[in-house]
Amino acid sequence: MTRDNLLFAIIGILLGFIAGFLLAGNISQREAAQRAGAMTAQGAQNLPPNHPPIAGGDQTATGEGGQQMLASVQTAMKQARENPNDFEAQVTAAKLEYQIQRYDQAIEYLLAANKIKPTDFDTLAMLGVANLDAGHFDAAEKWYKAALQKKPDDMPVVDGLCAALLSSGNAKEAEQQINKLAKIDPSNQDLPQFRSKLEELKSGKK
Repeated sequence: MTRDNLLFAIIGILLGFIAGFLLAGNISQREAAQRAGAMTAQGAQNLPPNHPPIAGGDQTATGEGGQQMLASVQTAMKQARENPNDFEAQVTAAKLEYQIQRYDQAIEYLLAANKIKPTDFDTLAMLGVANLDAGHFDAAEKWYKAALQKKPDDMPVVDGLCAALLSSGNAKEAEQQINKLAKIDPSNQDLPQFRSKLEELKSGKK
């Protein structure tokens, strides 16, 4: 099970109530059994290695599928703005913005949801994922750590934090989290590339 697929899987289960909008993605049967549904996303240029492309991305831009998605986003945005204290409305809008790769807009709605429920683990984890995909590695680190205060051994969050720390060049903390991940899931398929990246950081390589 790869780190990136785990990131998508965690979003899928948190937003299962709008699963009708989910795209197929590259989620394995094992992940589907562990976490229902999946969210797909297109990796930015500065994301960690092997970040898979979004499935069916052309539907978000043209054609009937794209028009339906944009209409769904507009409807969700309207509902979220008209109901600023509606937690589910904020999360729904965030998910749809994320799906069409408008990560910063998704983060805005997630921040609004976080204000409503500051201790909600799901929202904290989603903020980590959205910021990681947006390339905001310091912010991703902050939200992943906040999520881990609620569930210290949540493997997808630890995995995502490793990626954020490595991407921001924080070798010391990255090593700590990689060691933690190795204890939680010794067979994690991301460990070799995490360790390789860590060695590059320690040696001063780009």
